[in-house]
Amino acid sequence: MSKKIAKVLKMELPGGEAKPGPKLASAGINMAKFCTDFNAKSADRRGEIVPVIITAYEDKSCDFVIKTSPVAPLLLKAAGIQKGSATGSKSVVGHITRAQLKEIAEYKLPDLNANDIEAAMKIVEGSARNMGIVVDD
Repeated sequence: MSKKIAKVLKMELPGGEAKPGPKLASAGINMAKFCTDFNAKSADRRGEIVPVIITAYEDKSCDFVIKTSPVAPLLLKAAGIQKGSATGSKSVVGHITRAQLKEIAEYKLPDLNANDIEAAMKIVEGSARNMGIVVDD
C-alpha cells in the first residue's frame, strides 16, 4: 500500500544550510530529519540557492527531489556581475562567452523543457538577454 500524500511543496533553500523554520513547518514534516538529509545531499552546493520539491505524507515522513540552480544566478556568476539590468535588453551590464552559455545550458538541461543542447542554449540565451547580458561569439 502506498503512502497518502498530504502536501507537495516547491521551495528554494540555501545549499547545505537548511534550518527548521516556518517554511518547513507548513509542510507538516519531521523538520530535523529533512534538514539533516537535505544538507547532506546539497553540501557540495553550499552558497547556492537550491530548488527542492518536497512531498509530505500524512505519517509526517517526506521525500524530496533536488533540482538544478536557477539560471539567473548562474548567468550573474558567469558574467561576474552583482545584478542584471533594470531595463532588460535595452542596457548591457555584462558579457559571457558562447562556451559559458553552453556550460550553463548543459547543467540546466535536465530541468529545462528542451530536447537537445541547442534548444537549451536558446532558452538560457533568452534569459541572459532579458538580464542585459550579451553572449559573445
